Amino acid sequence: MEQHQFSVQVKVAYLPDESDAENRQFAFAYTITIKNIGQLPAQLIARHWIITDGDNDVQEVRGLGVVGQQPLLRPGEQFEYTSWATLPTPMGTMRGDFFCVSEDAQFFQTPIPEFALVMPRTLH
Repeated sequence: MEQHQFSVQVKVAYLPDESDAENRQFAFAYTITIKNIGQLPAQLIARHWIITDGDNDVQEVRGLGVVGQQPLLRPGEQFEYTSWATLPTPMGTMRGDFFCVSEDAQFFQTPIPEFALVMPRTLH
């Protein structure tokens, strides 16, 4: 097992009450669970998202922490947060990286696998 390693799980929900199809606004919530599966405590310090809408327009978002926090996770601990994104199309994707630093000052990246943002067909 690697000394520095986080796993990432994602759940997505369409937000019909926050969306407005006539004005090309489709809102999605995503819940991220980050778990330290490595052998040393480590801290999530920054994020980089690549958001692609249904027209293949790409938006990049970079920033410190997640939801205003920079969680320190000991081996086996996890941190969960929910955030949201809006797209001008009823479908798109998100992917990215978390930038982390371990207790022994080693920097490492944790990839966030691509996931889909899709408005359910029953709401079209």
